[in-house]
Amino acid sequence: MRLRNLKNKEEIMKNSKVLIENPEDFCGNWANVFGNSFPIHVEIGTGKGKFIESMAKCNPEINFIGIERYDSVIARALEKVDTIPNLRFIRMDAFLIDTIFNHEISRIYLNFSDPWPKVRHHKRRLTSEVFLQKYDGIFVGDGEILQKTDNQDLFLFSLCSLSQHGYHFSEISLDLTKEAVKNLATTEYEMRFVEQGYPIYFLHAHKSKR
Repeated sequence: MRLRNLKNKEEIMKNSKVLIENPEDFCGNWANVFGNSFPIHVEIGTGKGKFIESMAKCNPEINFIGIERYDSVIARALEKVDTIPNLRFIRMDAFLIDTIFNHEISRIYLNFSDPWPKVRHHKRRLTSEVFLQKYDGIFVGDGEILQKTDNQDLFLFSLCSLSQHGYHFSEISLDLTKEAVKNLATTEYEMRFVEQGYPIYFLHAHKSKR
């Protein structure tokens, strides 16, 4: 994916009321950021924010946090997103996710993540053992992961990796365009892939707290 530079990205990020600049300062205290004890859902790789903005507006009883590593991408999300009480954004590398949350996240969304196709890069996949171990430390109670992808190899990898890490599946779809998942918004990529006729793979995985 080619990233187009946004010239005024620094100004947009500086003036945003929903961007958290020092997320590590709130590790273990995200309930205070939102001012309530509602469940917290995280989208890793939030892109331009269409999915998480829709989810936040439709689910005011849930707090949402979008994580994106690229300045220009998250700035585009911030310039379009209204000030929504139950929505925040963080600009950071997902590899550091266990440094900003401590047993306080209920659900993770992985929407059209980088598939990292080369075998030597598989550990960078967001459903690799490396990341699943990190998620163990941020989930509160039973953890949930919902994944959408157009990449079959990544999807099969995720099914195996999640199973080996103790997850079970409540939903699996080999073509989400032919099925309906309740209360789940679409993404920019999803709309594009559907228009091009590509199948969308989906899974909803759960891991019970022991």
